[in-house]
Amino acid sequence: MAEQGGEDVESGLWAVPGGPRALSYAGSNPRSGDKMKINWQVTKRDVEKVKHFVAQHRDNPFVQSRLERNIENPAKRVSKARIWHAMVTCVLTTQQRSGPDSPVSRFSRQKPYPLAYKRCIAEPDLQALILETLTDFGGIRLTTTISSQLAHNLSLLEDGLWLEVFQVLRELKNGRSAKAERTAAAFIANMFKGFGPKQSRNLLQFLGLTRYEVLVDSRTVKWLRWFGFPLDPSGGSLSNPEYYNLIVDGLQVLCRKARIYPCILDAAIFTSFD
Repeated sequence: MAEQGGEDVESGLWAVPGGPRALSYAGSNPRSGDKMKINWQVTKRDVEKVKHFVAQHRDNPFVQSRLERNIENPAKRVSKARIWHAMVTCVLTTQQRSGPDSPVSRFSRQKPYPLAYKRCIAEPDLQALILETLTDFGGIRLTTTISSQLAHNLSLLEDGLWLEVFQVLRELKNGRSAKAERTAAAFIANMFKGFGPKQSRNLLQFLGLTRYEVLVDSRTVKWLRWFGFPLDPSGGSLSNPEYYNLIVDGLQVLCRKARIYPCILDAAIFTSFD
């Protein structure tokens, strides 16, 4: 897989199969208005390699669950309780292990869920409740930061942001496109503490609302280097939303050529490291 720059590509556009997308780039010359131009090239070998990789993991329960939830039978309705549960899980997985046997995963699977939406909205000191609950469970890092972020986010939602959230999610469900998914991810990243390019997509994926926008985390970075991806998706550069979008653009082009949904490739990558 390769990326090329050239004057045959229309100025100011990323050239990808399926139509160009207007984007800016940090390396652009602000005086000239010119923007870097990239044309993704996917070889037959690339397609065969990614198809073989996904085939190796297609029967894994995690991959099958992703297929069912995001492609074949997506949820018709998303509740406040489910969104809140997803939000808690996403913030918990920031900068700590999230494999099936990790403290974060075990905490999120508890029944009854200790940070359920109804309990949290009835709690006068939510930050203290979250901090105590996470500390008592054990094995979870950054509990002070996490409790502050989550208490702030729920306060925003209860003060009226739920209306905007459900409007964005309705548009996403009706649109079912990479553009709609990216718009929804940007909304989440801009509105909530603890959510950047990665966790905003994680939230939407957790809800079964994404097919094209995917997480780029440490596992994805390792896989991209193994695969021979032409750009280095280092951790620091991924905090830049435009660079993050560029990496996801490349993955989407690869998946489109291989006729694989990006969310399924993402699930295969995740399970390959367990």
